[in-house]
Amino acid sequence: MKLAVFSDIHANYTAFETCLTHALSKGITTFIFLGDYSGEFPYPEKTMEMLYHLREKYTCFFIRGNKEDYWLNRKYDNNCEWKDGNLTVGALLYSYAHQTEEDLNFFQTLPICREVCFEGTAPLLICHGSPDRNTEKMLPGKENTLHILEECPQKYILCGHTHMQYEVAHEGRILLNPGAVGVPLCSGGKTQFMILQWEGTKWHHEFISLEYDKEKVLKELQESGLNDTAPYWSRVTAHLILTGEISHGTVLTRAMDLCKKDGIACKWYNVPEKYWEQAIAELISL
Repeated sequence: MKLAVFSDIHANYTAFETCLTHALSKGITTFIFLGDYSGEFPYPEKTMEMLYHLREKYTCFFIRGNKEDYWLNRKYDNNCEWKDGNLTVGALLYSYAHQTEEDLNFFQTLPICREVCFEGTAPLLICHGSPDRNTEKMLPGKENTLHILEECPQKYILCGHTHMQYEVAHEGRILLNPGAVGVPLCSGGKTQFMILQWEGTKWHHEFISLEYDKEKVLKELQESGLNDTAPYWSRVTAHLILTGEISHGTVLTRAMDLCKKDGIACKWYNVPEKYWEQAIAELISL
């Protein structure tokens, strides 16, 4: 039994195509998707078309990431905080505008956690963040991660959300994170996913990192208008896909700190532009 695990595509369909081609070349026809299908990149409909095609042709398992909750909240929550935000949420507004009714209905059917079982193998517990919250990060060595592993009835847990590849072994359980397809961290700019294979009595994992056509992605950021809709977010995106360093959250947190330092009350969705400029100047070179 062999399968591929993808997480955090974030609408980077070019990177996704590279990962998928590699997986198919290995004869893999079973796929697990750990959420966050769109978010930072243009043309999210292309990613969704690929997912729907795979669902029709192969065995696929999907869960809902925190990005999917953004789109659902934007539609159903009249008090959604970010819908009236400034350029800080430009990428969110762009992605939401490209979601179809089919997409939103699909997201609404997805759980944030589920068990996946294959005959003759140990079950896999799959989630985006953690089994309880798709916004919770399960990082190596963290107390919450160890506690979850101690309480989990399954031996193997797959999670995403942190955009980093790693294995954590604790109390007889194994946590595996495949990294991110779209905007991986600590990757040297390579796209990432994971191959799992059942051998004998256990799952063996292989972390995959691949080069892909980043110049095409950067060109589409310009051509699509996303750079204009979300100029600061897109500058971080561009730096991240080229280097694999400095997350959006790190830059946003710094911008908010600078805002507070000047005694200005701001929330994550309406940080004044000058603080974005200052944070980007401090943290990245693009």
